[in-house]
Amino acid sequence: MAMAAPVKVVLGSIAFGIFWVLAVFPAVPFLPIGRTAGSLLGAMLMVIFRVIPPEEAYDAIDLPILGLLFGTMVVSVFLEKADMFKYLGKLLSWKSRGGKDLLVRICLVSAVSSALFTNDTCCVVLTEFILKLARQNNLPPQPFLLALASSSNIGSAATPIGNPQNLVIAVQSGISFEKFLAGLFPAVLLGGLLNAAILLCYFWKLLSVEKDEEVASAVGEVVAEDDMTLHRFSPATMSHVASLNSQEFGSSLEAFFRSPSLSGEFAHISSLRSRANSIDIDVQNASNVGIESMRASAASRDAAEGAGIAHREEGVSSRRVSRTYSSQRCVSREEASLQAADSKESSMEMWKSRMWKACVYLVTIGMLISLLMGLNMSWTAITAALALVVLDFKDACPCLEKVSYSLLIFFCGMFITVDGFNKTGIPSALWEFVEPYARIDSASGITLLSLVILVLSNVASNVPTVLLLGGRIAASAALISPAEEMRAWLILAWVSTVAGNLSLLGSAANLIVCEQARRVQYFAYNLSFLGHLRFGVPSTLLVAGIGLFLVRSY
Repeated sequence: MAMAAPVKVVLGSIAFGIFWVLAVFPAVPFLPIGRTAGSLLGAMLMVIFRVIPPEEAYDAIDLPILGLLFGTMVVSVFLEKADMFKYLGKLLSWKSRGGKDLLVRICLVSAVSSALFTNDTCCVVLTEFILKLARQNNLPPQPFLLALASSSNIGSAATPIGNPQNLVIAVQSGISFEKFLAGLFPAVLLGGLLNAAILLCYFWKLLSVEKDEEVASAVGEVVAEDDMTLHRFSPATMSHVASLNSQEFGSSLEAFFRSPSLSGEFAHISSLRSRANSIDIDVQNASNVGIESMRASAASRDAAEGAGIAHREEGVSSRRVSRTYSSQRCVSREEASLQAADSKESSMEMWKSRMWKACVYLVTIGMLISLLMGLNMSWTAITAALALVVLDFKDACPCLEKVSYSLLIFFCGMFITVDGFNKTGIPSALWEFVEPYARIDSASGITLLSLVILVLSNVASNVPTVLLLGGRIAASAALISPAEEMRAWLILAWVSTVAGNLSLLGSAANLIVCEQARRVQYFAYNLSFLGHLRFGVPSTLLVAGIGLFLVRSY
């Protein structure tokens, strides 16, 4: 492609430069508007500077890529709602045997989950859990955060839905899900194992058993002291169990005997006693002739009156007991019925929840099978997303609001900006200069091509690199054979993805891990640029280099 007019080249370069600065450094002091607004600004400048006409700007937006990205994000939201990532977190902590075992598990789980649910989603969900898990086990967070970021990048290279650049490559190249997976799986498998081995060697001393025991004992002392402080009772909280003195005990007894129920009983007994005393006085003053008869009549009256009183008291007490028993029986029946209703309702809710989760997993598995069968990836993902929305049988707004629409808008602006920059002729001129030395049919050519992709992916980010070089690399390889064209696409996917591990700015997944770890409450950790670079450079070069020998086209 010939170079455009000098004015268009300069203005197009300025627009692309603004987009690049804001994409790599979204909070620059002179224009802190972020990546999404930066991509829209670059697209708008391309149109205003007449580098690309408005009609062609709309045509530059790749709707199949946006549809596939949207569908996978919605499916990931429902998987998170169905506790999929919670189960992955439990898998990490289940019967863990120390720091080294936990590190290997994080590498495995993050690689597999990233291949199926995108690396960005994996990093968003698992970062906080892994950070808390490391803190609770008294382990340094840095090795596990690096394991999450690097393994998620490597694992995401295995499938077209693993990361955004693979989405672009799969749509532009037309490579099926099955061939994409078969061509990159050996490189991903060996690269993931090599990355885990590098992490273990790099942090072996830091994750040693002696170090863990020392940190655990130190932290255990602090935790024990804190626990005693937290559970120390104040006098105010202990006042309800203090012993009563004699005065308080006497006043309590007096109050007890002054209760209305007991006062009535004592009044009745005192009246009986006064009545008996009056009868005795009458008997003493009577004549000797009527003493026996009077005593007999008084005794009979007392006996009859006592019998009547006892009978009435027994009747009252029996009625009270029967009423109390019947009321308690009614209350117990009501409580039993309520408990039975609650248990039935809870069992129904539990059954519905399990059935819904099973449906979510079945739909996701159906989506993956459909992709393996070669169906249209974009419409397959959208269909799965809508099926989950219908099965949820609720207002879909809360779930749809969790979709990263800012990322979709970022892609729209980036498509327009990159297409405008291509029309300046600068990428074509640079590729024409490199192409004779970067042919895919020689080892030196593959090495040079990989270095170009590696550098551009860290300078201009991996997705713009794929948009700039993808078509040109494929066209050059197609001159050799169709199999080499497919292999060129797969090499581009592998190197551009693994290149994200080189530096903290090389991949969005790295930035997500860094930002999430920095914002976690009580467990915050700052993953520095140099700390990531010291591990990222050797890991990226070794993993990318060895994986190149395993990339195959089928």
